[in-house]
Amino acid sequence: MAQAGPAEPQAQAEGGPFTVPVTVRGYETDTQGHLNQAVYLQYAEHARWSLLQAAGIEQSALVASGVGPVVLEQTLRYRRELRAGDEVTVSCAFEWGERKIFGMRQLIVKADGAVAAELTGVGGIMDLGARRLVADPGGALRELATDPKILGLEQLE
Repeated sequence: MAQAGPAEPQAQAEGGPFTVPVTVRGYETDTQGHLNQAVYLQYAEHARWSLLQAAGIEQSALVASGVGPVVLEQTLRYRRELRAGDEVTVSCAFEWGERKIFGMRQLIVKADGAVAAELTGVGGIMDLGARRLVADPGGALRELATDPKILGLEQLE
């Protein structure tokens, strides 16, 4: 089973989605040889954390500032099977609004361009002390990011 080296995340030009490459590993498959359904969610989570890291937000900085990302809802649509050795890219884009929550859109795309899975979700940024969502999740991440544009947020002037 070939496995790619360290993933090299990329933010695409013109505001396209952030992507990270992943190689499906044999131990992630079920008895039919398909990628186990729970692993799709792990790939999506990996892409979200990679996006935060690419924006300059380390997990330790989130904890130190007393906030953390939370997933409130996820819908996953399986479109094509994945098998051990398949090379995929996992995209991640946040959709910011005026509320305490934000949208998440992710695709898992095979090397031939076929969409293997689509994930939509709702997230928030939790105040870890108060155990409540912060009023401005984009603002909370913007303050911590060295490159907020990767998150779809512009730098405050």
